Amino acid sequence: MFHRKCRSNARLDGKTVVITGANTGIGKATALDLTRRGGRVILACRDLKRAQDAADDIRRKTSGTEGAGEVLTVHLDLSSLDSVRECAQTLLRTEKYINILINNAGVCLCPKGLTKDGFEMQFGVNHLGHFLFTNLLLPRIMRSAPARIIIVSSHIHVMRPTDIFLDDVAWENRPYSTFKAYSHSKLANVLFAKELAVKLQGTGGDNLCFRPGSSSDRGLTARG
Repeated sequence: MFHRKCRSNARLDGKTVVITGANTGIGKATALDLTRRGGRVILACRDLKRAQDAADDIRRKTSGTEGAGEVLTVHLDLSSLDSVRECAQTLLRTEKYINILINNAGVCLCPKGLTKDGFEMQFGVNHLGHFLFTNLLLPRIMRSAPARIIIVSSHIHVMRPTDIFLDDVAWENRPYSTFKAYSHSKLANVLFAKELAVKLQGTGGDNLCFRPGSSSDRGLTARG
């Protein structure tokens, strides 16, 4: 019920993939699979040591795979918008094409904290950092069409109440709820993906999807 197996034989030879938070979990498993398919996979991570360890592990696991791609690392701290800009500039300087962007990184159910720019940590990392990162890379992604942007959300985005209070994103005027803050950050992922899909229609950038998520998103709002 909760496990699926990808049976596609699609290859990614000559394609460049950027995955945020790819040193562990879903991100690392995705990086491993896409490397086996021949992709040039870039792990964009906050901890470069852990990212390099993950890249080495992926290289070991794909060393005997015919047609395996290469794995690289780049520093990206989504809790700092300066770091997001620096990472985007690095990628725009080094990568002629970005065929796939997977916004996977995130923090979950952490104690109340603020990003370096003063935003609530879960909203800042899970949504705002990825929002800026995606928009900075978007012209290069569109130039690389056919391309795809994947925004990883969560079914928890449907938690009630589903209002995002944009005038209080640091939770200064409300009792802090780590669960609600996480839910709101994942709702923001879904709303961003849906709006981006609308804006990219007819531009050659139509290949956008977000998963996992839910079709039960009627009535979801942002207040501010």
